[in-house]
Amino acid sequence: MAIINWLEHHMLTCPFKHVTSFDCPGCGIQRSFIALLKGNFKESFHLYPALLLVLCTLLIVSIHITFRLKNGAAYVKYGYIITTIVILISYGVKMTHLGN
Repeated sequence: MAIINWLEHHMLTCPFKHVTSFDCPGCGIQRSFIALLKGNFKESFHLYPALLLVLCTLLIVSIHITFRLKNGAAYVKYGYIITTIVILISYGVKMTHLGN
């Protein structure tokens, strides 16, 4: 639990948000990861819906690099595409709700 406490007190500042005052498509991923480490899956999803997809895609990349899967490149490609789509949709929804 010390690592979670350390992470909470050493989060990085978003340079995009610092300059523009707007969230970037990655804003919330640190807080979401900490919530996931604490076991708060609902809060984690609420903070950054694409986090689990990002982690799954990284896992697929690691497995493909290690074991040279036959169709691994296709899995990686589709993982990135799906993750990017979810990031963009959730960012659009976030920006739409901020304007209300």
